[in-house]
Parts: sequence; structure tokens; C-alpha cells
Amino acid sequence: MRILLTNDDGISAPGFAALERIARQLSDDIWLVAPAEEQSGAGHSLTLTKPIRVRQLDDRRFAVAGTPTDSVMMALGHIMRDHRPDLILSGVNRGPNLAEDVTYSGTVSAAMEGTLAGVRSIAMSQMMASYAHGEESFAAAEATAADIIRRVSGSDWGDGVLININFPPAQPKGVRVTEQGFRDYGHIAIDARTDPRGFPYYWFGYGREIETPAHRTDLEAVRAGFVSVTPLHLDLTHRATMATLAQSLES
Repeated sequence: MRILLTNDDGISAPGFAALERIARQLSDDIWLVAPAEEQSGAGHSLTLTKPIRVRQLDDRRFAVAGTPTDSVMMALGHIMRDHRPDLILSGVNRGPNLAEDVTYSGTVSAAMEGTLAGVRSIAMSQMMASYAHGEESFAAAEATAADIIRRVSGSDWGDGVLININFPPAQPKGVRVTEQGFRDYGHIAIDARTDPRGFPYYWFGYGREIETPAHRTDLEAVRAGFVSVTPLHLDLTHRATMATLAQSLES
């Protein structure tokens, strides 16, 4: 199996090294094409206003001066054009990509781009016990990801579907197939600060999680110590509303 690895934390990120160790448990045909620098929060953005430069680090390792989407497009359209991958793995992200994170995440968006190109794609993210620099641990992902990928890859996915996997901060209690959760953005945290020159600046934080009793969301699974496996699809059409809109417009 030929596997393409990418991410949004940058080609030198420790999570990307963890992803390579995971992938080498699955295959020896591994290609790495990832952003040269961190692109967290880049979403599904594409570079159109400046040229994209690619630096080859070794035979199968390439750093792209662009977004995660740029990296996947460059891999599929140029670097691996004559030998496309069977699977794309994106991650392992430093921090989870749960709920509406998937709309902002470069990690998930890289998997979206692969899915659009017809390649099975999996995004993987690790919740951290500590986010202090140098203390991040990807042990939970490294201990369980290869087996989960084997099992997921052997299942039947629908067209336009990608898999979003999130690992808890400690050794997982198990694996749960989940639906996408939601946070209450009416309670989003905005941390206002002042720089040394007296000018204000701001950090965005997460909103309050919405409790969904009797549901199996990604938020609840990871918080309870389980690996969350969420199938996402690219067709955003809300078909029930189509009928309502049609009635309104016809009248």
C-alpha cells in the first residue's frame, strides 16, 4: 500500500514524526509531502496569490511553502502524479479536531482534499495532557493508530467520505464510532491582553460544550477517554430544507 503523509503543524512537527512511525507499521512505501511551516487553522485554503515552492529533503520527503491543501494538491498533481497513493494520512495534529474544529482544521482539510481527489483519507489528532513545548505526547496515537487504520481501511466507505480520528490524552479505554459534536459559540472565550507597547491584542478560546445526552459525539467520547472515529462527508446539502425552499420559491 502506497501512503501519502501530510499535516498542518509543519513537516518538522513531532506529531508528523509520530505519524511516520505509525505509517511504517503499515507499509514501507511512504511519501511525505507537508507544509514547510505550521499552518494550523488554515482550513481548506488554497494559495492563489503567490507561487508555491517545494523543497525536496530526500527521495520521498518534500516541504511545501503553502497550506495543507496546497501540499496534497502538489503531491497528487505533481510529485506523485505517476504513482498516486492508495491512502492519505493527515496528522498527527497537536491537539484535537472535534466538533466544529473540522471546518477550521488544516489537518482535516488535507484529508478533505484527498477525498475530493478520490483517495481514501484519514485525519488524526491527539488531545494533549500538556501543551507545554517539549512535553507533548503522542503515545496514545502511536499505541493504537496502526491497528485502527487497518480496520477502518478494510471497511466500506461511501463516496465523498473521510475519516476523522481523535485520540484521548492517555491510554485509550477503547474505540467509539461517533457523530460530530457542537460547542456553544455564544460562550466563546476571547482573552483580551495588552502588549508591552500598550496596544490591545486577543486570543480566541473554545466555547462551552453542548451536552447531548444519549448521543455519541466526538467531544464526549474523547473526554471519556475513548478514541473517536467520525465519518465525515463532503456533500453539505441539507436535503430536508431543499423541499421547504422549493415550496417557498414556487409559491
